[in-house]
Amino acid sequence: MKFSVITAVYNRGTTIGGAIDSVLSQLDVELELIVVDGNSTDDTPQVIAGYGEQVSKSIREPDTGIYDALNKGLRAATGDVIGFLHADDWLADANVLADVARLMDDPKVDGVFGDLVYVDGQTPDKVHRYWRSGPYDVRKFRTGWMPPHPTVYFRRELYEKYGDFDCSIPTAADYELLVRMMVRHGARMRYIPQVMVKMRTGGASNASLQNRLQANRDDRSAWLRNGLKPPLGLRFTKPLRKLPQFLRR
Repeated sequence: MKFSVITAVYNRGTTIGGAIDSVLSQLDVELELIVVDGNSTDDTPQVIAGYGEQVSKSIREPDTGIYDALNKGLRAATGDVIGFLHADDWLADANVLADVARLMDDPKVDGVFGDLVYVDGQTPDKVHRYWRSGPYDVRKFRTGWMPPHPTVYFRRELYEKYGDFDCSIPTAADYELLVRMMVRHGARMRYIPQVMVKMRTGGASNASLQNRLQANRDDRSAWLRNGLKPPLGLRFTKPLRKLPQFLRR
């Protein structure tokens, strides 16, 4: 089983190396690392180049945003299983992909997800939020639930059948993709009850009140575009789902 891990980056010279190192440190898996750089103007290109052929595919060209960049990575991917790692984040330990592979060995499993922690940008050992996904039940989507997208690994065939990120949904393309794969098309999922990814605090959808309001509208669009009725009160239930994350540290 071959894994493709895709990282989109723009001007993250101080953190991209840590993300790459965490992927290259994975044990007992066949690995393809794809880095898509949207023409960074800092030292990001030099950091990436320093890894030589350890970065399987390096794409450097302008893009229209992170989801456009991730779609370029998807088109270049040749692995049986595909996942994403943001340039500010890192895989929690060297066995993350091996743990995914053990579950994906079952041909009846279409995808895997796990837990994620948000850590302080300056003190990575300091956890701000613990996103514990919990066992999978597709009905939980209707109560505002979703798994943390950076922990989700799907078989490549799902992208070939059902498509890539919808770049027209600026702050919720990852959510729309999960709704499409898991709710509309019934992807068969398994949960790994452990931290798979450590993420530095921040994120475009939460950067301002205006962005948060836009994200609420995009969340609703994610259902409508899939011919599904949006859950009642989604604008409230989805944010409320995050509250327990601040208590589990």
